[in-house]
Amino acid sequence: MTTAVHPRTLITVAPTGAETAKADFPALPTTLEELVETATRCEAAGAAMIHLHIRDDEAKPTLELARLQAAVEAVRESTSLIVQLSTGGSVHDPLDERLKVLDAEPDSCSLTMGTVNFGDDVFSNPYPFVCELYKQTQERAVVPEFELFDLGHVAALHRLLDSFGLPYGERVHCDLVMGVPGGMPGTADALVAAVHAMPDAVTSWSATGIGRTTLAVAFASLAKGGHLRVGMEDTLTFARGVPVTHNAELVGRAADLAELAQRPAMSSDEARELLHVKRR
Repeated sequence: MTTAVHPRTLITVAPTGAETAKADFPALPTTLEELVETATRCEAAGAAMIHLHIRDDEAKPTLELARLQAAVEAVRESTSLIVQLSTGGSVHDPLDERLKVLDAEPDSCSLTMGTVNFGDDVFSNPYPFVCELYKQTQERAVVPEFELFDLGHVAALHRLLDSFGLPYGERVHCDLVMGVPGGMPGTADALVAAVHAMPDAVTSWSATGIGRTTLAVAFASLAKGGHLRVGMEDTLTFARGVPVTHNAELVGRAADLAELAQRPAMSSDEARELLHVKRR
């Protein structure tokens, strides 16, 4: 991969996820009001894109279309963030329900490039499902973010692009999800190996460090010219023994690191240009 280093850093916030229970972590934003407040504060702290998982009235993960649409609309009305919906849902969601996420007309969506052990569970992404989801993103003008949990997923991305061509917008953006028990470790060595294995068509990439790998992955990504994804989906501690009290803390720290690396956080308009997101 020969992508030039961008002078600014795309910061994506993933505020909720599908794994953490609200009862165990009350600071987790799960209601529509909490998501909008989180989006507003995170944009002010330096985020340009938000990666959304939605919860129901009992704070359990849901792919209910009306809730997805309401979240997309509310975040668009309150911020200029790029709105990215998860098509992963929770590890228990059926594949056909995950395809319907695109009916909510997000700017972007996650597209995981293969199945991976996810702790004691299995995050299922059979290749035919990956292909169908990718073709639908092309048809619906949704920019996919290719989620890569392992080197095999990088190889699958080569295969997908060779078979179906470039995504909508003709920019190929990936996110290395590192440190998941069952996926690649959250180390600089693993990050460099994954980046070197990426297709030449890749135009930008970010990295996510799960749990205690957050900072190691962030440092390695910035050093290698990548972007950052942070948030309470990925880590619940700000430092050893110090819980996160708001996603804006993690975004603010990422923005500080980007500033130190002399690649300050980009605006949402700059991120839209980077990813060629459709104006909706």
